[in-house]
Amino acid sequence: MYHRLTRAALLLALMVVLQSIRLLVPVPPFVSMFVIGSAVNACLLLAVEKTGWRFALVLAVTAPAVAALQQFLPSPLFIFPVAAANIIYVTGYRALLKTNRWLAVGVAAALKMLGMYTAISIVLEVAELSDKLAAGLKMMLGYPQLITGTVGGVLCYVIVNRLAGARQ
Repeated sequence: MYHRLTRAALLLALMVVLQSIRLLVPVPPFVSMFVIGSAVNACLLLAVEKTGWRFALVLAVTAPAVAALQQFLPSPLFIFPVAAANIIYVTGYRALLKTNRWLAVGVAAALKMLGMYTAISIVLEVAELSDKLAAGLKMMLGYPQLITGTVGGVLCYVIVNRLAGARQ
């Protein structure tokens, strides 16, 4: 139990550090989203594999809270749809991992994209944002989530293989 808790704490710390890169390195938000989003998704999938799904769910909810604290999300209202999409991502991956890793990554990424787009569309109905900002958010939180989810899965695979090789 303590090994899994320690791993979860390390992955949480890594995830926060990775998200903080956007505060230190001046890159366009679109580029930042792909790089940091992929790294955070890799942390989420690593949490599923190395700590268990319960700790992965904690990370899935924490990631958007950190993004909101860093003012990367336009409103705290967006924590909920992003957290929901992360939970869908983690759950989809966990459900299919024993069947086939690549199927799990693909389905989880597709479900995350659909969940995120749907949830963001609902929140945008409630939030009073300009049409331009709303369109930008829908675009950023749509198909790029499929890409970052898939890249996160590939990064997770590479890291898991490295960790397995380091034990030998």
